[in-house]
Amino acid sequence: MRLSWRDLGTKRADAAGGKTVEIVGWPLTALQAKTADYFLLTSEPNCCAGCVPANRSAVIEVFARTPIDFTDSALHLAGTWHVVTDDPSGWRYQLRGAHAIGGLKRRRLLAASSLLCLPIPAMAQPVTGTTIDIHSHAGKILYVNSQGGNEPFSPVAEPMRQGGMAVICLAIVADSPTTQTTDGRIRPYRNPKPGELYAHGQRAFARLHRLAQEQRLTIVRDVAGLRAARSEQPSIIVSSEGGDFLEGQADRVDEAYRRWQLRHLQLTHYRPNELGDIQTEPAEHGGLTEAGAEVIRRCNKLGIVVDVAHGTYELVKKAAAVATKPLVLSHTSLASRPTPWTRRILPDHARAIADTGGVVGVWPNLAYFGTYASFADGFAKMVDVVGIDHVGLGTDQLGLPSGSTMPSYADFPQLAAALRARFNAEETAKLLGGNYQRVFAASLG
Repeated sequence: MRLSWRDLGTKRADAAGGKTVEIVGWPLTALQAKTADYFLLTSEPNCCAGCVPANRSAVIEVFARTPIDFTDSALHLAGTWHVVTDDPSGWRYQLRGAHAIGGLKRRRLLAASSLLCLPIPAMAQPVTGTTIDIHSHAGKILYVNSQGGNEPFSPVAEPMRQGGMAVICLAIVADSPTTQTTDGRIRPYRNPKPGELYAHGQRAFARLHRLAQEQRLTIVRDVAGLRAARSEQPSIIVSSEGGDFLEGQADRVDEAYRRWQLRHLQLTHYRPNELGDIQTEPAEHGGLTEAGAEVIRRCNKLGIVVDVAHGTYELVKKAAAVATKPLVLSHTSLASRPTPWTRRILPDHARAIADTGGVVGVWPNLAYFGTYASFADGFAKMVDVVGIDHVGLGTDQLGLPSGSTMPSYADFPQLAAALRARFNAEETAKLLGGNYQRVFAASLG
């Protein structure tokens, strides 16, 4: 069915609900973008950046099934037509599952447009507050031994500035010398030699600090530093994915805190280590070990966020019983039923984090979220389980074997726009940094 813009607001458009339709229009996004899977569509080229027709019934919200390329032309789109009757912002028409059929040559905008304009709606405005990615490997920091430890870094600071990302928890990987990909899974393949993972950790932390120095990334050491962080001058929180470099010695937490400014520690990664069990291997310790409990106590005393990502549900429950500060599970998503060796979690697993006052980070894993719209749905499902105060963003950038829905921080505005289609401004600010900022303050305060 072909719709024209004259049909909008009439019985013909309203009767098309649920049908496959085609329409030609001009895309509009909150910030300049080359591609997007969520945007607005208007009947004419926009007379000025950031303007849409005052009549919301003359605008279509587009939810594309894959990102659509924008060119200097109108878009010919097809998708399923939805008629909205109770949207608080006044939107009436949506095109879901949209895909491009072709484009039209751009015509010159008439000097006297018939469209009345107003500022771009709140749902597409930039996020307020401090934006934080609570788990990242950006910059190729994981190439610890490549080229004698001198593998060139990839850009981190500039994409953060472009996309409006203020802070990332930049994580070394503590167990990588002893793991490899086997049968499609990352698994431990040998036991480490005494002192091996400690030495690896020192090299990895040193490389992280070199990246920060080269790209002028500010290292956040305290609550005031996080509060002051802005995307114009991006910052990092020094993190470790896995406490394997501790080799079971809790006093090394103090050393990492002082020497490397460690402020975020994930207990386990891809090997059942001295601190506890992991989701992707058979349990060996019944959850958390006594050494793991002592590490949590040290972190709580010093002021280091404790992250239980990759840990089993038993580990999480025991960690919650030991911890005096909120826990974080930095990167995962919800599963509807138990699955062997999955990194996803069930609702009770998520609630165990929320019950400590903590935060669960949702990741842009391409295997589960093919578009920004579906990624935002992942946030919404987690919010339904644990509440708006206990969900955050953990991109696992450059750490997702199946690929990322958000491969660059420059694309961050697309996620923000997709979330604003589901949450108000205050809620979106919590999801994209505010909740983690609260946990960081509680952990370091």
